[in-house]
Amino acid sequence: MKQLQVISQNGQLLVDSREVAEMISIRHSDLLERIGGYIKHLTNGDFRSSDFFIGTTYLDAKNEARPHYLVTRKGCDMVANKMTGEKGVLFTAAYVTKFEEMEKSHAVDLTGLSPQLQLMIQMERRQVQIEQRQQQTEHQLTTIKETFLQRDDNWRQKINGMLNGAARKSGTSFKDIRTESYNLLELRGKCDLNRRLANLRERLADSGATKTKINETNRMDVIESEPRLKEIYTTIVKELAIGSLA
Repeated sequence: MKQLQVISQNGQLLVDSREVAEMISIRHSDLLERIGGYIKHLTNGDFRSSDFFIGTTYLDAKNEARPHYLVTRKGCDMVANKMTGEKGVLFTAAYVTKFEEMEKSHAVDLTGLSPQLQLMIQMERRQVQIEQRQQQTEHQLTTIKETFLQRDDNWRQKINGMLNGAARKSGTSFKDIRTESYNLLELRGKCDLNRRLANLRERLADSGATKTKINETNRMDVIESEPRLKEIYTTIVKELAIGSLA
């Protein structure tokens, strides 16, 4: 495997996205597209994308500017978390090893500093390490939760039963009353179900879910994944069922 090159810029250790693409054996353009998706989700989640990926340009053989990213260690963590198999393991081993080597070579010599200042620097380093581990853990948990959507079949059966009953008694089709229930949820919950569904499918794709699972994901998955929407929707369906009896 090619030796990973880590550069130091303004005191920060970074890897060129072209290096990353070569190491994980994908086209650089494909990696840029993936990183663009990651940045979108980070921004939506109020994270600073520059803590993970720093956008910049380079000059190609024709002396034309081309986009690429400088990837931080946290950015490498994010790329590696999306990978499985030998390539993911080797890339993780390569960047972790190289970053550790560079960090040691750039380590600040605390000798000669006062004990108080040494303690402050050590405490700050520990805090940074703790925050990095917490962010990585939170990202992994989010990926696991979204990849393995848990469906409450009992709840769905009750919902479908009430909607079926409401449709029969009101003389409308199940499809129409289901559509009405979604429209009422968007109104009361102040949400766009189609947009949330698209976002959920994107996150599933980023987390490595199969195409079948992504295609099978629907608006009920969106509702069930958010307790507030699930509660509102349950109330709406009950009201529709009761209203059909009037």
